[in-house]
Formats: sequence, C-alpha cells, structure tokens
Amino acid sequence: MQQLLTIGLILFWSIACCHASAPAAQPLEYAQNFEIIAQPDYKLVTVKNLFRNSKRSHRYALVPRDAPLPKQLPKDALVIRTPVRRVVVMETVYIGYLAALEQLDSIVGAATVDYISEPSIRERTRSGAIKTIQIGQSLNIESLILLQPDLILTSISGDSTFDVPPKLIRSGLPIVITASYMERHPLARAEWIKFLAPFFEVPEKADEVFQKSAQRYEALLAKTQTVKARPSVFSSAPYSGTWHVAGGDSFTARAIQDAGGHYLWSDNTSQGGIPLDTERVFLKAAEADYWIDPSHYRSLGELFAADPRFAKFRATQIGQVYNNTRQVGDNGGNNIWERGIVHPEEVLADLIKIFHPDLLPEHELIYYENLK
Repeated sequence: MQQLLTIGLILFWSIACCHASAPAAQPLEYAQNFEIIAQPDYKLVTVKNLFRNSKRSHRYALVPRDAPLPKQLPKDALVIRTPVRRVVVMETVYIGYLAALEQLDSIVGAATVDYISEPSIRERTRSGAIKTIQIGQSLNIESLILLQPDLILTSISGDSTFDVPPKLIRSGLPIVITASYMERHPLARAEWIKFLAPFFEVPEKADEVFQKSAQRYEALLAKTQTVKARPSVFSSAPYSGTWHVAGGDSFTARAIQDAGGHYLWSDNTSQGGIPLDTERVFLKAAEADYWIDPSHYRSLGELFAADPRFAKFRATQIGQVYNNTRQVGDNGGNNIWERGIVHPEEVLADLIKIFHPDLLPEHELIYYENLK
C-alpha cells in the first residue's frame, strides 16, 4: 500500500510539474489569427486562417541570430534568425507596422510600389535603395534571392493574380505568410504589430504602440455607446457590374458600428464582401443617411459619370458621401492602408466626426473627405 502511494505521488508531481512548465501563449486582446509561444531558446509563431475558407496554418521558429539551432524544433516550422535585418514587403500594409516599430530601414525590396504612401520608402525606391518586386506569376525568384532577405512578408488571398506562386513558397526563402486582413475588429488588425515585433526583437515597442491605440479607441467607443439615434450607412461602389458590400461580420461593419452608425447589412454574417447588383443595393440603401468608401471616386461628379443612378441615393442628394481618400498621393498610395491600420483610433475618430459631429467638435478629418 505504501509503495502504491509513493508511486501515485511521484506520478502526480510529475504531471503537475509538466503542466506548470508548459509554455503559455502570449496573451492577445483582440487578434485571433496568430499565436506566439515563448520556448526556452526560441519563439514559436503560428499563423491561423491564412485566407477565407481555409483552415491551414503556418509555423515559424524565431531563433536568435547568434544562438545555436535548438534540437527540438517542430518539423513543420520555418526557422527565421532574429533580429531580421533585410526585409521584403509584398503589400503596403506592412509599411505601416514597420514604421510604428521604427524598422523602415530594414526594407530592401517592395512590391506594389505605385501604391506606397510612406514618403521615405517612395524615395528609397526611386533611388534604387529599395528594389521593386513583381507580384503574382510575374514574380522573379532570382531577383529575390539576390536581395538576400532575412524575411519576406506576404499574405494569401486565394487569387493567383496577386498571391506569391507556390514555387516561391517551396523555394526555401524566408517567406512569412500573414492573415491580418482576416481579422474582424479594427483593433485586431492593429494588434498584428505584436506578430511582427519578435522578428525584430522589439516586443516592448509593439506593446507600447498598441496599448496607446487601444486606449484611445476604447475611449472614443465609449462616446458612441449612448447615442440616441444611429444614422444608416452603406459602403463601397460597384466594380465591373458587381457591388461588393462589406459583410455584417467584417472589419468595415464593426468600424461603422463602433462609430455610432447603423450598417445596413449588419444582419449578414459574412466576413468578406457580399456580391450584389446595383439595383439590389439601391432598393436597400436608397434612403440611407450616409455613403462611405465609394471606391476611388473623389467627387460627386465622378460618381455620377460612372453611373447616373447614383444621383438618386438620398445620401448623395444631401451631401453625405465620404471617402477615405484625403491622404491619397499622386501615385495612388493611401495612408489609411498603412498608418490607418496601425492606428484605427484615428479612423474611428473620423467616422464619429462624420456620423456624430457634436461628439468630437474639435476633430479634423484625417483620412476622410466629403465628396462635393
């Protein structure tokens, strides 16, 4: 009996110790599509839900540059030596994160350079300090290899026109696939700064930036929770005959709701765009109070030239059409997709100013402009 008791105690404490020492994931407040676990000699970073309708995940083992390679690394994890020094960005959104982390100097290659807003990156692209990378099937792997990148940042949409080709993923280059665009909350997208920080070994900077943004966002949100009337809102504009309105469980719908608006498709459970024809949108949005984010249009004249029926919307008739184009540069780059992703509190303040101007009387629009 005594022997059985002793064995039982040994097993109990063995299990308890194992559970106590198991590394826990870094706590996140909003983001759902990544996870960071600090192991004794490396960090294991997992990206979940790479694109819609996919359950695949990718794992990355972040090992300090001067440390020996750990023996017990997961077989499916790509090893990235940190801190990274040479980075290629395949989308403009990463520029916003790296600017906030004060790591723009690490960029040696960039795609979609015509749509970059950050002046310093545009200048370094013009001077040749940053090499232009093609996208999709036009991408040249040899040109990437010559850059000797420590990190290539990209995402997958499921559209081969824009996605990195499978041969590049199999090339052995340090490609990290992200999924921030899959998040449903503006602060969840902003929190992806914590995903990038370990690659540069600057987690404290990421925490500082995010906490300030989250605190300001939540303070603004508190102002709209007691509004008595929520104006009706619809968004986007048709492209090639199809109007993709944001789903009711999307990033856009949440931003409108938090700003004190009533999104007309809020009862829809889709995270992505809902393809509709203009007639169906008109039936639902004809009497809406506000129209926001109508594609690339910057004046009512441009809108009406694209489709005269747009003049029948009540929102256009009363002058309540706003687009997030205030900071669009001559090259087409828009800072809302760089800084605005990292600082959703600034975007929220704009939307509150539009829907409830009395709540923020001193605020001047940062990203939005009223189309005339």
